[in-house]
Amino acid sequence: MTKRILIVDDDQDIRDVAQVAFEKFARWETITAASGAEGLEKAKMNALDAIVLDVSMPDMDGFSVFEKLQADPLTERIPVVLLTAKVLASDRQRFAQMGVAGVITKPFNPLTVWTEVAVLLGWDDDHKS
Repeated sequence: MTKRILIVDDDQDIRDVAQVAFEKFARWETITAASGAEGLEKAKMNALDAIVLDVSMPDMDGFSVFEKLQADPLTERIPVVLLTAKVLASDRQRFAQMGVAGVITKPFNPLTVWTEVAVLLGWDDDHKS
């Protein structure tokens, strides 16, 4: 079954690279959003298997978006993988306490980012069967 992923990042290049990687290598269907508000709207309107969410965005950062996703019965069960340029030890602790599915640091390798997401979400078994 094809996975459907929402990519939320204010950087057009990051969205484009992730979208191409997920569609070309993993054969996942992707939807993109350029802001936290747009991401929340699209998360409510689409049946999603996961969300890849940038932490550092203007207006509404990834933490705020994640909190809003968790507070909404329509979106609370969607696994979220955070994208971030810098991960401090204290951040890793915060991410673990938040209940995110995992963290991928930027810059990521476009050839392998889909496998990182699949492993974080436990989807890597899908390719073995």
